[in-house]
Amino acid sequence: MGVERSSPDQRLRDVARAMRGVIELLEVYWTRVPEGFSPVTVSAPQLRVMYVIERREGINLRQLGAELDAAPSSVSRLCDRLEAIGFVRRSSSTASRREVELRLTAQGRAHLDRLRARREERLAAALARASPASRARLMEAVETIRVALTGAVRAEPTEAAEPAEPPDTGVQRPPGDGAERRTG
Repeated sequence: MGVERSSPDQRLRDVARAMRGVIELLEVYWTRVPEGFSPVTVSAPQLRVMYVIERREGINLRQLGAELDAAPSSVSRLCDRLEAIGFVRRSSSTASRREVELRLTAQGRAHLDRLRARREERLAAALARASPASRARLMEAVETIRVALTGAVRAEPTEAAEPAEPPDTGVQRPPGDGAERRTG
């Protein structure tokens, strides 16, 4: 009886399927916000807008729409809501009076900080169930995925003139991995 070997393409799809499953579980896990965490509810699309604005401070609505691959009217409504709750500020562009620049407010940044801290706390609690050796292998795998995704994001063509930087995750990268180290 022979052992069926899977092709490299099939193994790659299997890994991608497993990653998709983990991402979907994280989305569900992270949306279960405990009582009293935040008085403001931000939808997943609004959160995406905040992440992009954080990475590309001063981005205009057209660029934001291109980055999100969303209709200008949808992007404008998302920004309306974020501005109404005090997380985003619109201002006239210094380069063109017809353009509007988007920036996170201090309140918006604080919300992202609280959200990230809560997510890390909850994820750490879940990962505490894994062995130290498993966590070390996972850290190596996650870093590999981060580097690959960073390259993929930078390679994607957008209408924006400059490539988007992923947000600093606070992960310390080993020296010589090709990724720039961020400092405080």
